Amino acid sequence: MRAPAPAYASNDGVIDSARAALGGMLLDAVDHVGEVALHVRREDLYDAMIALRDTPGLAYQQLMEIAGVDYPDRAERFEVVYCMLSLTRNHRLRVHVATDEEKPVPSVTDIWPVAGWLEREVYDMYGVLFSGNPDLRRILTDYGFRGHPQRKDFPLTGYVELRYSEESKRVVYEPVQLAQDFRTFDFMSPWEGANYVLPGDEKGALPQAKGAQTPLSADTIVKANAAQSPTQAPTEPKSTESTAQTGAGKSESDATLKPANPDVVPTKGGGQNQ
Repeated sequence: MRAPAPAYASNDGVIDSARAALGGMLLDAVDHVGEVALHVRREDLYDAMIALRDTPGLAYQQLMEIAGVDYPDRAERFEVVYCMLSLTRNHRLRVHVATDEEKPVPSVTDIWPVAGWLEREVYDMYGVLFSGNPDLRRILTDYGFRGHPQRKDFPLTGYVELRYSEESKRVVYEPVQLAQDFRTFDFMSPWEGANYVLPGDEKGALPQAKGAQTPLSADTIVKANAAQSPTQAPTEPKSTESTAQTGAGKSESDATLKPANPDVVPTKGGGQNQ
């Protein structure tokens, strides 16, 4: 049985349908890299979400995510991004709302209850306020945390650090103190090998034979050759012309007669019989 929704939904006609449904609530609509982004007025966000959910041809029933973006150079530095999904059309789009540190964004918890936790995350990370959220508290950072970590002007080291105090027998918060200055570390992969030049390494980089390719210069090769131990003169092959050179003693004709065995009786023919 074939599914009623297409495997891949096109963006054709989505912006036109959104313009007709939102009217003046829509500030801008962009179709870029295959994604549709709608920029709506902050005051009209609640009504715009109702229209995107209930208008035939749009039917974005599901709120998938709420994210925050920080643009410090803008007057309204924050953007709250709502990721929407149409289950019947298998299509996604984003809704963007601009705000600052003081102007609250209308909450959509009455439309999608899951937005309660998602709005708390944006508030915790960026400090964006949401009017109508029944429980707008921090959700990721600790109690008493200063600042909002995802802002571009938040220091990478933070403002305070915590540790366990043996004197107080509890966890205490203290201002961040850097114990050392910034240092440059070598993050080269150990499997690739570092380009360290140690004494004696130039010998191993010599060419294997005359005329072989090598990254060293001619002067470096000459210096490396001079640093090597002098080679010994080749020795002549040893020749054995006499028994004195072999160390085998005198020949059998020059050697003295062996003492006769007293148990052996010589015969008339010169031999010996037992």
